[in-house]
Amino acid sequence: MVTKNSKKQSGFQIKFVREHDGRVEKLSANLQRIFQGKYLQHLILEKEPGKTMVYVGIGSKKLTPNELLEVSAYGVSVLKEYQIHEFILDVKTLVDMLGISCLEQVAHGICLGCFEKYKPYQECVESCRVYLKGIKDQEQQEAWNYMERGFHIGEGVLFAREMVNCPANQLRPMDMGLRIKKELDSLENDALEVRIFTHEQIRELGMQALCGIGESSINPPCFVEICYNGGGEKKERLGLAGKGVTIDTGGYCLKPAGSMAGIKGDMAGAAAVAGAIYAMAKNKVKRNVSAFLPMCENRISSGSLLPGDVIGSYSGKTIEVMNTDAEGRLILADAVSYGVREGKVDAILDIATLTGAVVNMLGFSIAGVLSDSDKFYEKFSRAYEKSGEQYHRLPFGPEHEKMIRSQVADVKNIGESCCGTITAGLFIRTFAEGIPWLHVDIAGTAWVDTPVWSYQKQGATGAAVSTLYYLCEEK
Repeated sequence: MVTKNSKKQSGFQIKFVREHDGRVEKLSANLQRIFQGKYLQHLILEKEPGKTMVYVGIGSKKLTPNELLEVSAYGVSVLKEYQIHEFILDVKTLVDMLGISCLEQVAHGICLGCFEKYKPYQECVESCRVYLKGIKDQEQQEAWNYMERGFHIGEGVLFAREMVNCPANQLRPMDMGLRIKKELDSLENDALEVRIFTHEQIRELGMQALCGIGESSINPPCFVEICYNGGGEKKERLGLAGKGVTIDTGGYCLKPAGSMAGIKGDMAGAAAVAGAIYAMAKNKVKRNVSAFLPMCENRISSGSLLPGDVIGSYSGKTIEVMNTDAEGRLILADAVSYGVREGKVDAILDIATLTGAVVNMLGFSIAGVLSDSDKFYEKFSRAYEKSGEQYHRLPFGPEHEKMIRSQVADVKNIGESCCGTITAGLFIRTFAEGIPWLHVDIAGTAWVDTPVWSYQKQGATGAAVSTLYYLCEEK
């Protein structure tokens, strides 16, 4: 996708321009009236026969990581409109402003700008040929290293997007498990091991909550465990649990018709974890991370769970099922318990498209977070500062924990008519067995009908992949 050869002559070049720097670029007075270098403004100008310049405005202020993603993706998307896939990228202005490490985010943005819905992500990336300009000779190798890492993170995001965009009849639970295994196995990284547990195996393990939901469908559930051993045997291990409901009708608590269009994307949490592990393995991150991905469909059948049912779980705790559309927390309960007991993780993060309440509260650009460990959350906040994504930590107290107490079981799967995002997270925390825990609800950010940022397309966003990657990269 990118070449170290910066001397390549291409007919098209992207150059980033600060606001009111038109005089430096020697643009005529008339052109400066049209293009002032304002943020995400662009100008296409033929400098001489056979050489066309695409100027992209970056405004007058220091760019944030999110803005850096935007300007990089925007420049690529401008050329893509004209079916141009090969160009020189002049990064001097960005490097002078932010340092050479900014190229990691630039490369990530280029990947996002290359994305095309329903087209294999690797084909999107490989179709784009980029040549760098504006790098000092002594910094060429360092620049290449940052670009390469950024491309791998971007690929992880696109891998997640591709899975979430896939029609549900083409990505059943086992299909998704096998897809993840195939993609990770292809990296040929000895530190990486992927295991898939079949329906029969998870039943034998005692994952009653996962089976309780998954057995509502003719397409059986499965469970994927990923072990990434990049940090050595004596290093601590982080656990990631991602919700993998590949179709969610709501069960007998059937979703309203207006909510049915997005039910194929209820596996975005599992996709985000897989995308982050993909990027980690490609970049050979020196950390130990294990992922636990419960996968199933939530359908209606003669054997489906009913409101009021009491079921068991891998942990041994009993659960009163008050709402069959609150299924994601049920399958994550088994995944988190397994991660703590069998995965021997030292901290656990669960991620899911879990509640409509978080969308009503934070919209489509900010995800909700709960954690019982300030230290764990501080690491997470440093990670999302690097990624440019937005998260908001929600408070909770004993009064919220009381909301999920059951009269007939150890815990019930919904609380009262308020605080739905908080009680959903606290339900999962019940199964973390006291280790540091962090919950991420991406129900509002995993999918957009109207893109919020220039690097997004209608559909899946690949939410949380880059943040999870940087969390795992934390020392």
